[in-house]
Amino acid sequence: MRLGVTRSSSPLDIKRAYKKLSLQLHPDKNPSPDAADMFDEVKKAYDVLMDLEFHSVYDKFGQDGIDSNKRFDESQFFMELGIFYVTWALLVFVLTLGKKSGDARQWCYTGMVVMLVAEITLMTSPTNPIPEWLLPQTTEHELVWLMHSLYPAFMNGCRSLGSYLYVDLEAQTKKLLFALQEQNKDILLVLREVQIGVQTIESNGVKTTNSGHASARGPGAPRVTATGKLKELQDRLQTGNANVAEAVKSLKGDQTQNSQLGFYMMILGFVAMSYIFN
Repeated sequence: MRLGVTRSSSPLDIKRAYKKLSLQLHPDKNPSPDAADMFDEVKKAYDVLMDLEFHSVYDKFGQDGIDSNKRFDESQFFMELGIFYVTWALLVFVLTLGKKSGDARQWCYTGMVVMLVAEITLMTSPTNPIPEWLLPQTTEHELVWLMHSLYPAFMNGCRSLGSYLYVDLEAQTKKLLFALQEQNKDILLVLREVQIGVQTIESNGVKTTNSGHASARGPGAPRVTATGKLKELQDRLQTGNANVAEAVKSLKGDQTQNSQLGFYMMILGFVAMSYIFN
């Protein structure tokens, strides 16, 4: 039961809110059959808010913390925090296996890092770091519970969006490179046929020289034949074909390295932000 006060309410404001609400819910004036229980809840809420120690416990751990007389223990807090986030990290890893979930995994881990930094900030700060105008009646415990409850939906949303936006650039690039490779093979076959035809003509006594090139080279330059130019073009195509095949092999490794580097840089950035804001 809430008294309708905010985090910045003074003890006098809490007393006024309790007095007003208790008069409304008192069994003598409230005809509801649950009037006694509602009045008792208001009294408990008032007792918790007026006690500084209980107030702090309620803000950090909620009503369960009051019932179990729980207190903030740093070692226990970080142990529970580690178990929770390691469990979710493993679950995210398993649920985002596959090429289509590569970006989704980074988004999920990024959201997890943001949530981790926010939770540590909320639970270790002596006062609530959230501005008073933002969710004025919400405690640290409720904010942490809200983040934990929304994270599964956030993870599934990242998976769905990642699958929808996924474009297999590696497959498309490989397809293009393979097409170029096949095109080079067809050109090489045509050049070989032309080369055989030219050699046949030359062997029959018909000289096919490139007089224009010969005159341009000047006197004493080696004669350029059609067969020689075809052989030069064939060598260039074979070199280009080898380069295309090498590009196909190195494509996957380069993309994986860049993706991992970007993810680790993102993690370091969020860690730096946590230190700055703390």
